[in-house]
Amino acid sequence: MEEIIFPNQIRMFRRLRGRSMQELADHLSVSLSAISKIEKGYRRVDQEQLVRVAEFLDCPLQDLFVNEQNSQQEIVQAWRREQERRNKINEKTGLKALGAGLRQIRNEKNLTLIEVAENADMTLSVYHRIEMGQREVSDKEMKNIAKALSMDVEKLKNEIKNLEEKGLLEEIIQRNDAKYKLLSTPRGAISSFNNASQDNLKISVLGVAGQDGDVIVDFENPLRKIQRPVNLYGKKDAYAINLCTRRLGSLLPTRSILFVDPQEVVSVGDIALYYTSDNNVKILSLREDENGQLYGLRWNPDERIEIGNNDLNRIHKVVAIYL
Repeated sequence: MEEIIFPNQIRMFRRLRGRSMQELADHLSVSLSAISKIEKGYRRVDQEQLVRVAEFLDCPLQDLFVNEQNSQQEIVQAWRREQERRNKINEKTGLKALGAGLRQIRNEKNLTLIEVAENADMTLSVYHRIEMGQREVSDKEMKNIAKALSMDVEKLKNEIKNLEEKGLLEEIIQRNDAKYKLLSTPRGAISSFNNASQDNLKISVLGVAGQDGDVIVDFENPLRKIQRPVNLYGKKDAYAINLCTRRLGSLLPTRSILFVDPQEVVSVGDIALYYTSDNNVKILSLREDENGQLYGLRWNPDERIEIGNNDLNRIHKVVAIYL
């Protein structure tokens, strides 16, 4: 099953402009099948592709998204019906419980999303959708996930079953549902784009290599600007950081760009920036010790960074990563 990414009006504008699916596919250098899934909202589209679609169809970027004020009512209703149908399928097939169970076990083992995804030979996006209960898992993928969690498949399934029977997954499922609803609502999707000017389509990239794997950040002199991710529209304080350090080991390739939202609350498993001064940053993988105290990890060499309760306002959460 594929994740519904967002409701859109790409098909409507394409037909209004008299353009074929094949022409759009050629323009984006993707398959015809991919365009079909994009138009139905089943396939993820990055920001650069969205801009190219808007240019190809000669329409404002924000008009590609369904909204209750300007979209045809049948489009809005069709989106809602499809969303409800897939949510019911997910409930019947136990995907939500599976995803919640995987998240619970991963947190208990102090593993990050990135670590499990990498060790399971998956992209971060795919594994995240599995934990959100929005994607089916093949037998091979389940075997890889179990291996990444240092368990065999049967033990993993039994552990998830036990967690569900004890009622320990309900809170995670409710949080996932709330997050998914927020991300996929037509009203929410369009509001952020309506508030975005053309200048807001870009975000500053900062960061040069410092000493001992730290990163030097100069907010007054951004290195360049790149396309802003959809989830950071309206986030005036958001910025991007070059991954110009190997102190996260092999978790991410060196060409990665980390998108940061200082207003987001950090939690165990996040990648985050820890400001030791106004301009000096340590990029950390956040963990929690047996006493519930947050700390950060770096590698090459291994280093544990203690984080006090008064330091939380100096930690900025990484909310998206371009690999």
